[in-house]
Amino acid sequence: MAQKQTIDAMWDDSPIDVSTEVNFIWSIANKLRGTYQSDKYKDVIIPMVIIRRFECALEPTKDKVVAQFKANPNYPAKAMYRISGFQFYNTSEFTLAELINDADNLAANFKAYLQSFSPNVQEIIVSAEKGLDFYKQIDKMDKNDRLLSVVKAFSELDLNPRTIDNVKMGYIFEDLIRRFSENAEAGDHYTGRDIIKLMVNILLAEGCDDIFDDGKVITVLDQACGTGGMLSTSYNFIKRYNPTADVRLFGQEINPESYAICLAEMLIKGQNAENICYQDTMKKDRFAGTKMRFVIENPPFGTPWGGKDAAEGVEKAVNDEYAKGFDGRWGAGLPGSGDMQMLFLQSAIDKLDDNFGRAAIIENGSPLFTGGTTSGESQIRRWLLENDLIEAIISLSSDLFYNTGIITYIWVLSKNKRAERKGKIQLIDATSFCHKLRRVLGNKRNEITPDDRKVITKLYAEFENNEYSKIYNNEEFIYREYTVMQPMQRSYGINAVRIESMISKGSLATLYDAAKVEELEKSENLTGKEQKKLCSMKENYGVYEYILSRLRAESSEQIYYSPNEFIPVLTEMLLQNNLPVVPNNEVVKTINKKLIERIADGLSQMDKAAEIQRDKKGNIIFDKETKDTEVVKIEESIDEYMQREVLPFVPDAVAFFEERMDLKKPIIKTGAEIPFTRYFYKYQTPLSSTVLEDRFIELEKAISDQVRSIFG
Repeated sequence: MAQKQTIDAMWDDSPIDVSTEVNFIWSIANKLRGTYQSDKYKDVIIPMVIIRRFECALEPTKDKVVAQFKANPNYPAKAMYRISGFQFYNTSEFTLAELINDADNLAANFKAYLQSFSPNVQEIIVSAEKGLDFYKQIDKMDKNDRLLSVVKAFSELDLNPRTIDNVKMGYIFEDLIRRFSENAEAGDHYTGRDIIKLMVNILLAEGCDDIFDDGKVITVLDQACGTGGMLSTSYNFIKRYNPTADVRLFGQEINPESYAICLAEMLIKGQNAENICYQDTMKKDRFAGTKMRFVIENPPFGTPWGGKDAAEGVEKAVNDEYAKGFDGRWGAGLPGSGDMQMLFLQSAIDKLDDNFGRAAIIENGSPLFTGGTTSGESQIRRWLLENDLIEAIISLSSDLFYNTGIITYIWVLSKNKRAERKGKIQLIDATSFCHKLRRVLGNKRNEITPDDRKVITKLYAEFENNEYSKIYNNEEFIYREYTVMQPMQRSYGINAVRIESMISKGSLATLYDAAKVEELEKSENLTGKEQKKLCSMKENYGVYEYILSRLRAESSEQIYYSPNEFIPVLTEMLLQNNLPVVPNNEVVKTINKKLIERIADGLSQMDKAAEIQRDKKGNIIFDKETKDTEVVKIEESIDEYMQREVLPFVPDAVAFFEERMDLKKPIIKTGAEIPFTRYFYKYQTPLSSTVLEDRFIELEKAISDQVRSIFG
């Protein structure tokens, strides 16, 4: 058994200078100027880097592979892998350097060269469906006289794995992708190695003694693997501490370009190509039978899984999976259709080994608190907390990503919490642990240095309460939603203010609604139901006007303190003998008991001088207009909460807990949120008016000076 070790946060595979290689590749990109827009350079450069990387890797065994292919063109692929030394090969006698010797047939020979790669590489390079569709670019470059210069330049680029290892190659890809994706959507950002290293460190900081066992099989999954940076970094860290470990990497990715880069690097690493899949994780789990020791990922932010903006087939796939309950990946619930982050969270947990699984996932702030009590987001958080799956949440600095400046969070999930952590969550404010870059890279102005990483990892591993680390019971974030109402006490009267209030409340809207009539009259295609409604309202207009005229005629300062006093007065007023002439005595038919009660309610207002209203059984009736909601931590007694927070201000308020889980459509009043920033809030004394005034004066002077310098 390998000796158990402690993960050293200071170990690093940097500094690695890739400027020479990247600048050379970037200079090749300039050869495409005129034929390609700058944002399309990547369509050529990325595939060519991959092709050259494969060629350099295969160079020592190329002659043996070619000879074997000539001897037996049907030689099994797996056997050819043993000859090539990798899980891919190329049976062509061509190299990039040799291709340029026949400039007239360069395009055709280049395609033939690519066709000689093993099928898994052809899928990367030439597939239009899930690869880079590079034949199209060959034809475009050939037509515009760019192909020869590009192939020649790449033939001179050294990407041999023996001189540029996988770590350095990862940095080269990182820099290239960053440069090519500076205008990408904020949610489609590339995760820098500084962030990834922190995530890996956190994952390995505890609960991982078993990974040091000799020959230990360690599975790592990234469900949105991009170019494979998280998988590669995890591999490097683990192999650093246990060279005997059998680290098996799994990934799913839907961007063809990113998938191609990732698969290329995994093949160079000797990973099983079948474990890197071109697949939308929302549609399918390609590794359904495999549980993972680690899950590490940065899923997309704010990407819809449902509605008109969702990718084709995703909404149906998600709903079908949800219908499986906890036999599927999303038994805890579905978040709002506009953001799939919490689906990735649930899927990650589903993939984790039931005894040892650990995950580190990047999220924005939304999964912490969005959604009301009954929302999918709230219920997912509740499920995570009740099942003790959240180990820590770490807030990172802003401006860490190349394409977005937002603050992000690392969710540390675990099915292997140590005893001290059980039933608890650690919140870590790491927003101040970063350093400014000497040169801004897109939106990336900050980086997490090895020293920063050491501090953050130490905060996590020590599991102590301090300025930057807060530890709470899971129940701290679970709450009940109570309805609070006051007894119904209302006074009644007829005056101009109350009449207008009644109209605005819509007490007569079922009778006649001017806005609704106008809307229906303007509509070109009325349904039968709508036509009937329009006719009814027009017929009721006379009654509507009659009621308002009677009320206005009887306006007074008289106030009644119970409905039993007021309703008989109102009834007599509206149903007296001097009714307007309406066919079939329509007024009498229309003005019924229910309408009179609605009118009375519209003419009422809350009044503590009025009597408390009760139902026929003598039970107090509570006023729905006083209805309010109180969110109370599940740990706290509602009586204690009311005594402290409500009753001092509203002495007669009563709290109701109206949850019904036994119904076909349950009424849910228990939810969860994690208002992270609230726990680290620090009050700052506002600047004095004198200081602010001085600053304004300085600013005005500076602006005036600038104006004078421009206009003289």
